Parts: sequence; C-alpha cells; structure tokens
Amino acid sequence: MSTHARPLADQLASASDAQLERVLRERAVRPDVGWTDFFDAAEALLEPASIERALARLTRAEARALRAAASGDRVALDDTALGLLDGEGRLLPPVRAVVESQPEIPDAADAVPSPASDADSAQAAERAFATIGSLAELLLAARTAPLALLATGALSATEKRRLLDDGDLDELRDLAELAGLVRRVDRELRLTADAERWLDASFPERWAHVASRFAESLPSGIRSSAAADWPRLHPWDPHWPARAAHLRSLAWRIGLLTGGSDGTWTVPAWGAALRADSPFDSSALQALLPTEVDRIFLQNDLSAIAPGPLQPSLDNRLRAMTDHDPAQASSYRFTAESVSRALVEGDTGEGILTFLRQISLTGVPQPLEYLVRQTATRHGLVRVRPDAEGGTVVTSADPHLLEAMEIDRNLRPLGLIREDDGLVSRVGAEAVAWALTDARYPATLVDRDGRSVAAGRARIAGADAQNDPGYTALIARLRSHQGADADAAWLDRELEAAVRARSVVIVEVAMPDGSRRELTLEASGLGGGRLRGRDRAADVERTLPVRSIVSVRAPSS
Repeated sequence: MSTHARPLADQLASASDAQLERVLRERAVRPDVGWTDFFDAAEALLEPASIERALARLTRAEARALRAAASGDRVALDDTALGLLDGEGRLLPPVRAVVESQPEIPDAADAVPSPASDADSAQAAERAFATIGSLAELLLAARTAPLALLATGALSATEKRRLLDDGDLDELRDLAELAGLVRRVDRELRLTADAERWLDASFPERWAHVASRFAESLPSGIRSSAAADWPRLHPWDPHWPARAAHLRSLAWRIGLLTGGSDGTWTVPAWGAALRADSPFDSSALQALLPTEVDRIFLQNDLSAIAPGPLQPSLDNRLRAMTDHDPAQASSYRFTAESVSRALVEGDTGEGILTFLRQISLTGVPQPLEYLVRQTATRHGLVRVRPDAEGGTVVTSADPHLLEAMEIDRNLRPLGLIREDDGLVSRVGAEAVAWALTDARYPATLVDRDGRSVAAGRARIAGADAQNDPGYTALIARLRSHQGADADAAWLDRELEAAVRARSVVIVEVAMPDGSRRELTLEASGLGGGRLRGRDRAADVERTLPVRSIVSVRAPSS
C-alpha cells in the first residue's frame, strides 16, 4: 500500500462533487468501478498506469508546469491536477517518478498561421463543397438502410463496396459522427434527427454545421494553436501525433486548412473562426462556388439534368423518385421501380407530376408523364396491411400476382403463406412492403382500415442512444464510506495490506503506563481486533490489540 494514498484520500474527500466528477472523467475512470471508499480511489489514482493516462491528457503548458514541479517548484493547476499534486502544490512522489520518465517537451511552432493564397482558397472551397456532397451521399445511403458495423466499430467490407469507397469513407464517417449526424446503435450506423434537417439545408448551412461541430469536438488548446503545432500539443501522449494528423486531415477536407504537402499549413478567410472561437461565416467560401439552382431539364429519354448544383431540398425529393448515380451528381433517371418507391413512401402520381412541372425548364415530356401515370395506376394492386399479431397480410385483386409472390424465390425470407384469399407473413408490414417494391411488385402499404400510409425506410437513432451514466452513484458510494474516524480506518487498511503481503512493518504501540514502544513485526494475521506477527528482534510470536496500535510504517531502507 502506498504511504501517499492517505493524504490523497483526504484531498479527494474534501473536494466537491463537481471537482470529483471532473477528475474521474479526466482520468477515464469507469463509472462502475468497484471502489468502496476514498482510500480505494487514492490507491487506484496513484498507480503508474493511471498516472500515465492523466499525463497523456495534459497540454504542453500543463506538462511544463508539472516538469517544474518535479524540480521542487510549487504549481497551481485546475481540478485535473487533483491526484497529481499534494495540498501545497508539489508533485506526489509516485507522480514525480512517472513525470521524470517522460520525454522532453518540444518547443511551440509559429503560433500565427499564414493566410491562404487565392489559388489555395479556391481549391479549399472546391474541396469543402465536394466533401459536403460526399457526406450527404453517405447519409442518404444510411437513410435507405442503416450501415452495418463490425464488432470493432468499423464499417463492414460489404458496406464499403456498396458505397464505392474511394479511401475517404472512414474520414467521412468520422465527420458525420463528430457533426452529430449519425450515431452507433448496436452494430449499425443510423441517422440522427439532426441529419434529416441537415439533408434539407443549403450548402452554407450544411458546411457551417459540420465546421462548428468539428471545432467544438477539438481537444483543449488546439483551437488557439497553429496547425503545424497540433502534433506537439500533448507531448506525453504517444498516440496524440497520429490523432492530430487525423484531425488536420479532417480540417483540410472541410476546407478549414490548406497546404500541408510541404509541412506548411495556411488558413483561408472562412477558417479563421477555428482559432477565434467565433461563429463560422461561409460567405467568402460561398462566393467561390457555383450558385445552387432550382430548375432542371426533363428529357424524352426519361432522364433529368440539373444545369448546376441543385438545391438540396429539391435534390432529395428528386432522388426519392429516380435512380441516381453519385458519380454523375447532376443526372437523374426515372424508372417504373423508382417511381414505385416514391409512391410507397407516400407520394402520389399527381403529386410527382406537379412537382416536376414546378421545377422543369422544359415541361414534362409525354413519355415521363405516361410512365408516372401508368405506375400510379398499377400501384395499389398489391395491398400490404398489418394484422393484430404484428405480422402482415398481403392481398391483391389480381390472383396471378399472389401466385407469383408465393413462389418467388427472392421473397422466401418473408415466409409468405397462403391463407384464404391472401398471403400472410410474420414479418412487419413496412418491411414486407419494401421487399415487394424492391422485387418490382406494385405494393402499397395500408393501415388496418385500408387507408394508404407512407412506408419510411429510415431508422433514426434515438436521442438517448448514447446515455452517459455519469459518476453520481460512484461519488455517493465513496461519500457513504467517509467515516468520522479516518485515522482508524486508514490504520485498519495498512494492517490488512501488511498481512496480505506478509510484509515486515514497524508498529508503534501505546503501553499501559502511557509510554510508546516500537516493534518490528512480520505481520501474519489479523482478526478479532488483534494483530499477530513474529517479532524480528526477540524472534517470538506476538499478538497485539489493534486498539493499542498508534501507527504502522515500513522500515526505512
């Protein structure tokens, strides 16, 4: 047992709950850790591994202060220093040993970044525009079906093939998580409620949201430092240089930084807010990008062409009724299947045509109008409704369609079984409706009363998907064992530790005549209020009443 745990336990006990919670969070203590009292907490916080974790989180300035404290100087740090310094601002001896083993602290790089040139700013603007577009593609794919994750939390190889990963997918996924647009739920990556609003927002709003949330996620001290200096901000964290490089790459990808190929980083005008801790202004960025359009060309070959970047809200609705190739951002194609998807999601044939007339520069070509009306007419031939047990009933006025679905090998996972004039399945109605639509059956989802309802594919992550349990219960448990007689409690712990280790200790005993005597014992047992051990000097077994023991210490080396 560390002889320094007692004073640290007293420090922890006298700290406020807010101070304790901050220390526990900074030291990455699990909320369900099995500590009983503040002595347990002090001993755990003084273990070398815990101290190293604490040092890894220190900024360069804080590390310099601790280095000075190792030389005997008194320092004053914030609450995170609780567990590192004693009550007088000096390093606790176990902490000093770890601090002295840490590498030298590098000097700061140039703290004032250079402004980006016009050419670099233009490239940064194009890069930011492309990144936000790719991020939208990722979210739209996750809205169609949540992205499957491996046990490690990485995207599965199947998802990477589906998304045509070009090497940027991991960084896009990180940006989406930092921006609060996706969240891990079990082993899926799902959209959040913010993502639905973000997808309908304009480019300036999209970019400002991502840039702001990225800046808020940055560790302490990074926003006030030049990008060249980021890898040196946490000098005692061996993993920090790689993380800093990753953060710089994300900042570069969303246009907050330029350069980097030769180690020189510059900042475009709209990136200055990263250091100023002020709201991001995208006006200078937007001035370098093409204006979003709100009209399209509809063609006789059932395709649509946008003469520029289409407004996101229009783009989202147009995608819902077309097949879209991400590689051709301004091109869309109408098919019977794509129009059916829009109908399943709650649109109508007349609603589709009205929307197209509003945004088309060329009217609605006759072949496209015929396709929409014919698909809308067939839509509803197959009706999918939930039953009372949570399953599904599929009916149709065309018995041939029911026969085809019953033997369709692609629909076997649904387990469709003939019952009276329809088919039944134990699968939910929305899943059945989408499966039939994907298999090119004219299915529509209805409620139990026969009214058409929309079938949404998106599964939104709940607001409490990442619930932080906090440290309230742990702090309450530590407080509940905070007895009035801390000296007696500490003595009991020292004796128990000595017995467990069968170590040699010097015991100071209060004698009946009022004097005190020191005995050197090899502790062997503790019970019934008595300590047993071999007296090294007299070579005899002794049994001492615990109430007579004043103090215990290890022999000096």
